[in-house]
Amino acid sequence: MPLADHLRELRNRLAKAMLAIVVTSVVAAFFSQQLMDLLSSPVPKCPPDTSISDNTGGRCVIIAYQTMLSPFTSTVKVVMLAGLIASTPIWLYQLWAFVAPGLHKNEKKYTYWFAAIAVPLFVAGAYTAYLIMPLSVRVLISITPDVASNFLSLDDLLDFTTRMVLVFGLAFELPLLLIMLNLTGVVTGKRMAGWWRAMVMGTFVFGAVATPSTDPLGMIALSGPIIVLYFTAVGIALLNDRRRARGNPDAQLSDDEASVLDLTPEPVGAPDPGSAARALPEQASGESDGARAHRTSGYDDIT
Repeated sequence: MPLADHLRELRNRLAKAMLAIVVTSVVAAFFSQQLMDLLSSPVPKCPPDTSISDNTGGRCVIIAYQTMLSPFTSTVKVVMLAGLIASTPIWLYQLWAFVAPGLHKNEKKYTYWFAAIAVPLFVAGAYTAYLIMPLSVRVLISITPDVASNFLSLDDLLDFTTRMVLVFGLAFELPLLLIMLNLTGVVTGKRMAGWWRAMVMGTFVFGAVATPSTDPLGMIALSGPIIVLYFTAVGIALLNDRRRARGNPDAQLSDDEASVLDLTPEPVGAPDPGSAARALPEQASGESDGARAHRTSGYDDIT
């Protein structure tokens, strides 16, 4: 297919994906209030009659808008995020339809499995983040002295919730990526098992840095499931390597080890009946002995 046709198809796929996001965002706009309540529910909000001057300490949080445009921008942000998530099957299909013609049959099979497992893993990570957010918020506001109040902007709360959901959802995709690398032959299960110390340490460091709450509870809540999923991925990779080794006798050889060669001589078959010997140039030309006497080394010696 020419480059212009590829670019035209990419434009059409992007247009369909953007249209799906816009349509789902418009539908989500009718439920904007419910979405706002859902995203702000992990925060222990103060009663409506609480004023900013009241000292609430670490018991609750006062949520408010700080600018005139904040209600509009917050609503648009929540609606667009909901539209992006709700239209995930559509724009993922458009991406798949654009890439699929260039893949081999086995690569398409792996991609189907990847898409089927990636979405539940992301949802599980997002749900885990949503479950631990109330505890994380309570831990963070518990250090507030009694003489002060927690005044939180709704924009900051939405950003905090969105980052938590995205970080947890994407982190849960790491074991699936390792399994895909093993299925394509890039890394073996034995090598993945040898990484367990570095992976455990790196996962806890990642959990401490990546979680916006920066509290030990969020780090443990993120790192614990990832470690469990990592060892699950190692077990699946080892089983896949064992299955692959049954059909490959050289699978256990190292990279610098030569395979065993079968040097047993094979029986020689009956000879092929050859064609008659080709005639010499003199015989083919029909020259007489006298004419051949004037030639030296095949050249005419008359001069």
